[in-house]
Parts: sequence; structure tokens; C-alpha cells
Amino acid sequence: MTNKVAILNQPLKLLCGAQLPNRIAKAAMNEQLGDSNNAPTPEIVSLYKRWALGGAGLLITGNVMIDSSALVLPNDIVIEDEQHLVLLEQWANASKTKGGHVWMQINHPGRQSPKYLSSQPVAPSSVPLQLPAQEFAHPRALTPAEIEQLIERHIYTATVAKKVGFTGIQIHAAHGYLISQFLSPVSNLRTDKWGGTPEKRMRFLLEVYQGIRSCLGRDFPISVKLNSADFQRGGFTEEESINVVQALEQVGVDLVEISGGTYEKLAMMGQVKIPQKESTRQREAYFLEYVRLVRSIVSIPIMLTGGFRSVNAMVQAISEDSVDVIGLARPLAVAPDLPMQLLTSRTENINLQPQLTSNTDMDQGMLEIIWYTQQIHQLAGIREC
Repeated sequence: MTNKVAILNQPLKLLCGAQLPNRIAKAAMNEQLGDSNNAPTPEIVSLYKRWALGGAGLLITGNVMIDSSALVLPNDIVIEDEQHLVLLEQWANASKTKGGHVWMQINHPGRQSPKYLSSQPVAPSSVPLQLPAQEFAHPRALTPAEIEQLIERHIYTATVAKKVGFTGIQIHAAHGYLISQFLSPVSNLRTDKWGGTPEKRMRFLLEVYQGIRSCLGRDFPISVKLNSADFQRGGFTEEESINVVQALEQVGVDLVEISGGTYEKLAMMGQVKIPQKESTRQREAYFLEYVRLVRSIVSIPIMLTGGFRSVNAMVQAISEDSVDVIGLARPLAVAPDLPMQLLTSRTENINLQPQLTSNTDMDQGMLEIIWYTQQIHQLAGIREC
């Protein structure tokens, strides 16, 4: 180990008392390894064992859905009962093969459930996506009773995650999914206690968190994935995002992962041009300017995912106290042992982008998702025709 990567090997102690063994995390990717009943499969167990052996101090799963009637993709894994505890336990245990953490990301798509899976999606308000109507149906506004039920569903899924051996959970409040929809003034037009002001729009997220914390205890890691902004006119802004981070710090969230964008604006895949200084561009990460601003206001541990492609940029981001954890996603779909390579100075740069071209940003984004999903399935031992 060289002195340069020593900082990446440092453990990170969280507010709850848990400790991450190093500063590299596998960020969430949608694995699409559920079966036809949306149960976990032996393939996802194999996949996470490979990733665990790769050396990341933290593995965050792709989104596990809280409701089988609200899916992002057909082979999402869903937890709404205790039918599949054995495979869930195997998944959790395989992920801890080298002593790292594994956190289950839990999610509900809201209006971002495609039409072929949901002819009547639900959302905070009846506001459709600005995408082709044949792809996403017009959503129905949730009733107050349904909102309370969805809070309970988040809590239940998190409870099962702890029961089967996952060492933490991540609440998905980014990328335009349901909680992100509650946070955004574009998609949340409510005038009851769930909307109308920034404070009311964040109520759903805070009640999900507080319900999970109450059930799982003070010593169990709970994180939140949050947009820096939606990058839409009139949408969730950086100022509002910072206010949410401050609220999360006040209630004791252990880690906030920063991302950005929605299906309408794919910033999380680098397809929205985010204004940056040249000095920031050289530091690679998509949302680093925002994170540095947040860090000047709060002290909550921050994980930053998106754009890191060199050891130098990772080391600099942590050394200057901009971030605490480096999130890597797509590179690990191609090189599952990349964290160990980075931590032991066997590689210093990542150059693993697929060579794909299309006429639109949306088509390019979808092509890349398909390509990386195929790489994930190969790691899991699936031969696709």
C-alpha cells in the first residue's frame, strides 16, 4: 500500500456506532435478478459474493421494492412478506464474505413505473412525466390513508432486511422515484400536510426514516440517497436539497449519498451538463460542487457517487474533507475486484465505458443500462443469448 491510497483504507465510524472498513462503496445498480414472482434468486447470491470478495467496505443493493404492484422493471426483488427468508439470508451472508457491510436499498417508483407494469401508477399528485404517454401512464394522486400505508411498507421491508442479516438500509429518495416526487414542487402539488411548502414536502421522507429508526434501533445504520437537484425548471433545487440534508442530520441519519436527476433529466448518468468550474471538472465527480457546499454547512457523513475515474480524484475528495465515502457503480459491473485493485495501488485509473452511440440522450442512457445489466448478469453466472 502506498501513502497515497492509505486514506481510502481508513475505516469510517458512523453515528450509530457501526464502522465501515474502508472508504469505497459499491453504489446501487438495478441487478434485475428477481424471479417471476419477484423473489431473490441463487444468481443474486453468487453476484454479491463476487462483489464482496472485491474488497469494497460497503455494498448497497439495487432497489428492493416495497410493493409488488409498483415496480421499476419486471425482475425487481420485492419484500412485502416473509416468504423468501432463506434466499434473503443467503444474499445477506454472501455479501459479508470479507467482513464488509451490506445495506439494502428500499424503494417505490411512484409515477416512474412503466405503463406495461403499471397502468395506474400512484404519486403525490396527478402530474404525469414529461415523457411519451405510451411509456408511462398518467399517475393517480395518493390518498392520505395510502400515504400512511406506504410509510408502513417502507418500515416493514427495512425490518425484514435487518431480520435476514443485512447490516443497514438505504432509503431511496433520489432519481425521481416516489420519495423524490414528494420532495419536488413539480410533482408534489398537495396542499395538505404532505405538500405545499418545502418543510411539508420533506415530511414523507422524514416519517419513513423515523419509523424505520424506531423499529430498528439507534445502533442500526440508516442512510438516505438524495438528489442534489432535479435539474428541471421549477423542480427540487440545491437550496431545498441542502435543507433536507440539514433535517436528516438533525434526526440522526448515518450517511447521505448524493446523486441527481430523474428519468426526465438523467444527471445521474452524466447526461445533463452540470455547470462546473474547470478545477471541479478535473476532480471528475458529477456533484462535487454541491457536496462541497453541503460540507460547509453540515457534518453528516457523505457518500458521493458518479464520475470518479481515478485514485487521485478519490483521494483528493476525501483529503479535502468534501466526502467520506467514494461510490462506484458501473465500473464494478465490469471489474468486480476494482475496489481491491484501488486499495492496494494495483490500478490508478478506471476506463470502462461502453462504446455505444444513439441519436438522443434518452436512447443513449437506455442502451448503457442494458449493456451494464448484461455485464452484471455475466458476473452472476447467467449466459444471455
